[in-house]
Amino acid sequence: MLDELLDLILEDARDHMKKTVAHFNSELSAIRAGRASPAMLKNVRVNYYGSLTPLNQMATVSAPQPDLIVVTPWDGSALKNVERAILAGNLGLNPSNDGMVIRVPIPPLSEERRRSLVKSARRCAEDAKVAVRNIRRNAKDEVKSTQASENLSEDMRYLAEDRLQQDTNAFVEKIGSILARKEIEIMEI
Repeated sequence: MLDELLDLILEDARDHMKKTVAHFNSELSAIRAGRASPAMLKNVRVNYYGSLTPLNQMATVSAPQPDLIVVTPWDGSALKNVERAILAGNLGLNPSNDGMVIRVPIPPLSEERRRSLVKSARRCAEDAKVAVRNIRRNAKDEVKSTQASENLSEDMRYLAEDRLQQDTNAFVEKIGSILARKEIEIMEI
């Protein structure tokens, strides 16, 4: 049976690891697969009255077709700025506007571009794994200091560290399986 303080430390570490996986999922959603998705433009920032505003906070972004994204700014005067921001986003997209909406055709991915996207997804996965391991290291340090300050037995510390390692392994495995699904999705023609 673990001490209450050690349980709290492990629960906090688990919570941080869950948030890391959620962040990793959101990062992967921005990486393009075969279909058009509004998430592809989630990192686009528009210069709107002197401040950089996220595109989704000033326009409706939709994907009515698998090869097209439609952006409808709420303020018609921002149309040119939105178009410039999409071009400046280095997404390889060429938007066109008709005075009301911006249409962003999504070209089919080449084999080389698919491989590049897989590399990018793997980089995100590695960053997420490193973050999970950093959470483990911090929690392990906290367990050691709690054991010393509360005069807990070494067996209790080792049990807490063992559970922490099991949680870490589970979250790293989860990141790996999410990455594997995304790689298949990207490489699918």
